[in-house]
Amino acid sequence: MKKLVFVLCSVVCTAQTNQYMKVILSKKTGKEVNSYSEGYGTVYDSGSKKQGIVDSLGTITFESPYRGGILHIFKNRFILYSEEGNNRKSAIIDEKGKEFIALDDQEFNTPWWSKERIISSKQDKEAVYDYNGKEIISYAEKIRFSGKNRFFVLKDKKWFLYDLNGKQLSTREFKEDYNFEDGKALIINDENESEIIGNNGQTLHKFSKQIVDINAYPFLITKNKSTGKYGLIDTEENTIAEEIFNDITPEYFGRKEYIYLIKNGKTTVFSKKEKKLYSQTFKYVNPLLNNFFSVYNDKVKKSGIIDLEGNIILPQEYDFIKAFTISGKEFIYLKKGNEEQFLDKELKNIVGEGVQILGFYPDNLIIGKQDRYYRFSVKDGSTAELKNISQIRNEDVEYFNPLNQYSKPLVCKNTGNLYGILDGKGTEIVPFIYEDIITFGNAENEIVVKKEGKFGVSNFQNEPLKEIIYDKYFWQKEVLKLDRSKKTDFIYFTRFKNNSVQL
Repeated sequence: MKKLVFVLCSVVCTAQTNQYMKVILSKKTGKEVNSYSEGYGTVYDSGSKKQGIVDSLGTITFESPYRGGILHIFKNRFILYSEEGNNRKSAIIDEKGKEFIALDDQEFNTPWWSKERIISSKQDKEAVYDYNGKEIISYAEKIRFSGKNRFFVLKDKKWFLYDLNGKQLSTREFKEDYNFEDGKALIINDENESEIIGNNGQTLHKFSKQIVDINAYPFLITKNKSTGKYGLIDTEENTIAEEIFNDITPEYFGRKEYIYLIKNGKTTVFSKKEKKLYSQTFKYVNPLLNNFFSVYNDKVKKSGIIDLEGNIILPQEYDFIKAFTISGKEFIYLKKGNEEQFLDKELKNIVGEGVQILGFYPDNLIIGKQDRYYRFSVKDGSTAELKNISQIRNEDVEYFNPLNQYSKPLVCKNTGNLYGILDGKGTEIVPFIYEDIITFGNAENEIVVKKEGKFGVSNFQNEPLKEIIYDKYFWQKEVLKLDRSKKTDFIYFTRFKNNSVQL
């Protein structure tokens, strides 16, 4: 009991991940806490088969009198379900069970990004409420969220545009419920033309050609109805590229400076800034810095670098090429066998020869040279040695993608042959007390730790999620399976982000 009290005290004083709060609150309540965020969680009583709500201190604030479930929407708002046979009812409640939208034969549409409005579906009709139970848009045939602050409402088989306050923004009738992005939506109008409308339903542009993508606005991707080929125009319908391409793709991440047009296995790059097309002889082209691009040969599985004019800057002989932004500056990382380089905008290797780059972080690199390890500053090239570290595990470069721009913290072994974890600044975040530490692919926050021949589960915040008592572990996609004494436990991955709450 003393140990538990200490842990709970630490919760009050420090920030904990939502996952660890579930572990702590499960211990205190003696019930399974199956979700937690923003100060509240839901609990399940295996005896009564009912659910309840728990706060950050472990107090059960509400116990459902019904068989059914409780879904945590955000902070102190929940959906309460009552299930009797085939009859299912729903309500919107707060943490104490107060009903803001009364329990009824209804379902709710609760998009993850909206904490202001909710759609209730009842008897083949739909209405919009706020989370205090106020009706915003009365029941209609159908209602659809359209971006973050617009609704399309179907009345007499015609769609009308409304705002968050329930105000009809236009008398204009629409054929479908369209989606707004950045205050614009692509529609097909009554004349069967492609049209872009603004947030209030007003016409911004009309086109004689078929528009299929406005993500590169003010440049638009067109499609020829008879040939199925793609072209590129601007909002004045000036032709930038004829409809002769097999595919056209705007950049969805980064600076979004280019549009890529593909024909016969070769890519043409359109520079938005220069409003000019650059034909290339390569199929796979990815932006780096200063109008440099990496190009990939899928036959030999090697990459090189070209400029916007198509000139070869570095031949296709590298295993991996990626752009990084460190300390506000742009760099290019190259890997060929055991040789690694980190190039600045002048294509000068700033880390020197014989250096292994083990971690890429927003402010610095972690490097290794001649069995020693350092924090490397890209600003002035200075290094600071990581003391008592004998080995750092190198992550696979396949880890990096548009969602994983930087490295995970690093699993290290110290001079005493024990494992721990350092963050990107070289600070110890998991102590060096383990016989082994196993991390997992993608962006998993969970780690398996080994001590005295047994396995347990922790995370990069050094929070004990499962005790070190298991004989074996198995990685099964989204779940870790842990075995001991013919008993199996499971823990689901949460993806690598510290969903913390300050209490």
